[in-house]
Amino acid sequence: MPYPPPPRVPPGPRRRTLLASAAGGALLAGCSSAPGSGDDGPSATQRARARAARDSRVLLARYDAVLAAHPGLAERLRPLRAQVAEHAVAFTDGTAPTASATAGASPDPVPAGEKDAVAGLAAAERALADQRAKDLLEVPGELARLLASVAAAGAAHAYLLTEGAR
Repeated sequence: MPYPPPPRVPPGPRRRTLLASAAGGALLAGCSSAPGSGDDGPSATQRARARAARDSRVLLARYDAVLAAHPGLAERLRPLRAQVAEHAVAFTDGTAPTASATAGASPDPVPAGEKDAVAGLAAAERALADQRAKDLLEVPGELARLLASVAAAGAAHAYLLTEGAR
């Protein structure tokens, strides 16, 4: 007795496989944060950039407070202050700072002694450089390079402020 011929199976994926794939793709597409998906919040990169700009402005306000309280330090601090101002501009990168980023940047009280005021600036520079070194691991390419560069500059500022006091 001859065997019946095997049923003809069309080549390629089956209809069920295609339908399941299409349904899964639709679900995944609905969960994405692509433009136009309804997620209007800032990206992680934009938030990191805004935070870095805000931190630079707070440090800049601290330099200004020390310079106002101790005008005799102007020759020593102005070049460092100018670089911190450039850092704030670099992080802003043509975007308008938000109201929350510019408000409430009141620095700590300035110590009465020049040596203590400079030590406070050095500590602030060091802490911010350390924070930026950690933050650069969480952001992509160009912003990571900018954070690394500014963190290195902050570490150099802390060194100059510390060594100059000796």
